[in-house]
Amino acid sequence: MTQRPLSLVLAGGGTAGHISPLLAVARAVRESAPESRIKVVGTAAGMETRLVPAAGFELAVIDRVPMPRKPGGDLVRLPGRLLQAVRQAGAILDEAAADVVVGVGGYVSTPVYLAARRRKLPVIVHEANARPGLANRVGARFADVVGTAFAETKLPRAQLVGMPMRREISGLDRSRARAGARTALGLEADRPTLVVTGGSSGAASINRAVEAALPALAEAGIQTLHITGRGKQLLTSEGKPLAAPLYRQVEYVDGMEQAYAAADLLLARSGAGTVCEISAVGLPAVLVPLPHGNGEQALNAAGLAAAGGAVVVADALFTAQWIVDRLIPLLADPAALDAMSAASSAQGIRDADRRMAEFILEAKVRSRA
Repeated sequence: MTQRPLSLVLAGGGTAGHISPLLAVARAVRESAPESRIKVVGTAAGMETRLVPAAGFELAVIDRVPMPRKPGGDLVRLPGRLLQAVRQAGAILDEAAADVVVGVGGYVSTPVYLAARRRKLPVIVHEANARPGLANRVGARFADVVGTAFAETKLPRAQLVGMPMRREISGLDRSRARAGARTALGLEADRPTLVVTGGSSGAASINRAVEAALPALAEAGIQTLHITGRGKQLLTSEGKPLAAPLYRQVEYVDGMEQAYAAADLLLARSGAGTVCEISAVGLPAVLVPLPHGNGEQALNAAGLAAAGGAVVVADALFTAQWIVDRLIPLLADPAALDAMSAASSAQGIRDADRRMAEFILEAKVRSRA
């Protein structure tokens, strides 16, 4: 008797930090088991409404159930909202005849985890941050497998697998791609190159410090590609895009592998995806953790910094003067950059998507045994 194809449901959404690894896992499963039926569960308010269909996967949505941070009406209504979302998630699992459920965290994952548990379906969790979020702390309590991007992550049955990422990044050879990437990004071929990014939403404090340091960067012969983030473009007093010698700004880059290949040094926030991607490609970095939230960005950066692959500076201390005193001398020291690159690469994991796919296919076999 021929077994029917795997039916996989993945839950996660809201930000690119959740959606990117989810899609990487989905692609790896499709590569290993092309006949698989794959559905993604998100909400109607997240980036998944655009990114998931564009990647060629079916999206189903449930209600968004945020966890209130203080007493009030939202807290009183939470049980009813959660129950409704669990029912919605259960209907999706039933309609898909799901064999395995995978969650990557975020608001949408908790109802899907709970619905899967009611149906005794195998649950696999991937946690991207060194400090796990609430949804994955819930899911990990009854998950079959918990994969983590960082060795420091504390969850039951945690296994270090790395961060699932696009193959264009995990397979990047920076030295081979450098010349083409610099040409494509409008940069000079042979200058020391700083790439600045604050992620998809930008980083206003980093942008301000870089703007103030542009004369010193240019005087040192350093060209800067500044990925400001959507809506964070630097403007002159006349409202025109800021222009300066050896400086190019764009709101985003479609395919960060080009930016990674072009850079001699990256200046960025320390979101989990960024930290894992630069480790995978061996890119030296100055990381400025986001000072808000629960401190997960500082924890994400700590291991890479301890290994010598990155320099971490607190947001409150990151100024134009810091760029002059610390960053510019670093870019002028090829031996130091080479050592950082080697240390970063030694921490990198390039096959997390395949590892997660293996967990999923093994769970399918167990569920049908």
